Amino acid sequence: MNQKRTFGTILTVLGIVGIIWGAYAFLMGGDGAAVGKYTSAVPFVVGLIFFFAGINLIKTTKDEA
Repeated sequence: MNQKRTFGTILTVLGIVGIIWGAYAFLMGGDGAAVGKYTSAVPFVVGLIFFFAGINLIKTTKDEA
């Protein structure tokens, strides 16, 4: 497995975690995740960036045997 694909997979998983954490913090109003209602947009946006960067890295990396 290629190092770029592995890094892309890690970025994708971190992105999913960030998206879920941001959505959870927004829905809870900051009570359960130690961030405020509008500050929860930060992990959500960072999660989106990580997610799409990881997906792009996985898609554009060629398999070489």
